[in-house]
Amino acid sequence: MVIEQIYSDNRYRNFHYLIGCPDTGEALAVDPLEVDLVLARAAEKGWRITQVLNTHEHPDHIGGNEKIIAATGAKLLAHAGAKDRIPGIDRGLHAGDVIVIGKTGELEVLDTPGHTMSHVCLFCRGDQPGLISGDTLFNAGAGNCHGGGHPEHLYRTFAEQLAKLPDATVLYPGHDYIANNLKFTLDREPTNPRAGALLAQVEQQDPHAARLTTLGEEKQVNTFFRLSNPTVIARLREAFPDLPDQPSPKDVFLRLRELRNSW
Repeated sequence: MVIEQIYSDNRYRNFHYLIGCPDTGEALAVDPLEVDLVLARAAEKGWRITQVLNTHEHPDHIGGNEKIIAATGAKLLAHAGAKDRIPGIDRGLHAGDVIVIGKTGELEVLDTPGHTMSHVCLFCRGDQPGLISGDTLFNAGAGNCHGGGHPEHLYRTFAEQLAKLPDATVLYPGHDYIANNLKFTLDREPTNPRAGALLAQVEQQDPHAARLTTLGEEKQVNTFFRLSNPTVIARLREAFPDLPDQPSPKDVFLRLRELRNSW
């Protein structure tokens, strides 16, 4: 199984994904808003798109469905709870479902509410595990909850699911927000050397080049995983003086998410 990351030069800074089986040439397209880019990459790889998956129901993720399905005849997969918000779902997904791609690809469905309440991430096991994370987890950041989600659910998704995946898991998010997210981390934790070094690197990098971090790296640079860090807590108390002396990880996460909304 091969995962192709496709960056689009639109205002949303979308990442699209093609997940292909080299043995059969079958491929799954994830959130293919910029359809022509996705079709061109599939043609370049010699792949046939047989399935389309939406991580969630927002327009910048489902807007290309009709066009790409018309071009390929692919089946549409999405969270079962999104059936009234995503037209034409052929397979409604639940936690623990397995998506098969050709002979070499298997993706486990994770039910990951928070950004929306009908959001899925896809976990690929193996020697190099990977996570297609949509708008739940970004490089160095976390999704917002403005469009039908809830921050408490997002916290539980982080704490009970994402933080427990292997540190070697490569992250494949729905958008390229890494620079701004790292700046937020550094605003919360100015002495974070890894975040500073990574920001310097990505500011010099072409966004069309793969921007990949692992969950192990995320735990070093993503403030939403650094909930017990004394500097993060001290800086957060400057914005929220009522924060308890020994706040719970949930308290810290929720205040960070609130602060990030207006930062």
